[in-house]
Amino acid sequence: MSVLNTAVSGMLGDSNWLSTIAQNVSNANTTGYKNVETEFSALVDSSPGAPSQVAGVTTKMVAYNTLQGQVESTQTTTDLAVQGAGYFLVSDGSGNVLLTRNGSFVPDSQGNLVNSGGYYLMAAPTTDATAANQSVNSLAQLQRVNIDGSAETASPSTIAKMALNLPSTASLIAATSLPSTNSASAQYTNETTVSAYDNLGGSRTVDLFFAKTGANTWEVDAYDASTAASGGSFPFSSGPLATSTLTFDPTTGVLKTGSPMSIPVPGGQSLSLDLSNATQLSSSFGITSATINGNAPGTMSGVSIAQNGVMSFNYSNGATSAAYIIALGAVPSPDNLTTKLGDAFETSASSGPLEINNAQSGGLGTIESSSLESSTVDLATELTNMIQAQSAYEANSKVFQTGTNIFDVLNKLQA
Repeated sequence: MSVLNTAVSGMLGDSNWLSTIAQNVSNANTTGYKNVETEFSALVDSSPGAPSQVAGVTTKMVAYNTLQGQVESTQTTTDLAVQGAGYFLVSDGSGNVLLTRNGSFVPDSQGNLVNSGGYYLMAAPTTDATAANQSVNSLAQLQRVNIDGSAETASPSTIAKMALNLPSTASLIAATSLPSTNSASAQYTNETTVSAYDNLGGSRTVDLFFAKTGANTWEVDAYDASTAASGGSFPFSSGPLATSTLTFDPTTGVLKTGSPMSIPVPGGQSLSLDLSNATQLSSSFGITSATINGNAPGTMSGVSIAQNGVMSFNYSNGATSAAYIIALGAVPSPDNLTTKLGDAFETSASSGPLEINNAQSGGLGTIESSSLESSTVDLATELTNMIQAQSAYEANSKVFQTGTNIFDVLNKLQA
């Protein structure tokens, strides 16, 4: 009987081995799939009063969930892959949070990102484009990622920077004729304009007047261009939006004081104008560079996802707005996660508790956009294992057949 029992346990073990091989082969093209193996160990008979002896074999399925699959590029921005440790946090239709490496996310009819397994991508809403000031470490922070960008957006101007030169040889302007007086006889040395955006995305033109008041001092006045007199000059229907005094180093000509200049944009926000790169040199007036933030209204044109998991919405007007931080989950023992339908996992007592953190933090990997992680199955290895499993099954069946033949002989002797 021990011969038969041993042979039967061997055939069962080889059958389990063939089952795991079949599972691996069938998932050779499944995104993010981690191959499994059958682990054999001796089955020992330790009956009381009898010496211990090997009485067969037992098997256990072992998952290699920490293996890194090859990351391949795709044409879809929302295709995501984890390079390194960690899992995407997803939810099923009932709101249960699971883990997966299947990052084939596409928007459903409501704009929620869902992968080929039917699980929704979870992330934390944010306005921080760097993710440096926001740590995602709990399930309570997460919600479904929705990229339905049907609404238009506009952003007001708040920061501007201008590099310019004011001529040191310019004539002085009397205090009674400075632009800040807003009189019809007001005079100025140089003038330029700044186009800013208000709260609704409308363009607002701000006139800047520079008037030399001393050997190394200048007055800067900002006016709302829409309030200018006929011909676009003084007097304006209202006084200056802001006035600032610039002082320059008499030796080097670099700006010493007067920057930044705060200008309240009509219908918008306070604009901080950085003039720190202004100079007063013996050359003509000129603007080297000028930049300003803010955008006119625009519709959503796409999304972009950084390696630290920050997802931003991109708009037709050139604006970019941070929307979500895609965090990653991890457990102390990933190989002991419980496999769920759709290439997902849930935690177990053996895997340890779920830990959540930002990508590129706490030992977690990076998130690669327009990429998918391939299955870790190697078909050549699986087909080789299949031949070995089949040969082992046949050998055990021969042992079983020999055992039954011995029983037949014994039965005939008794007859």
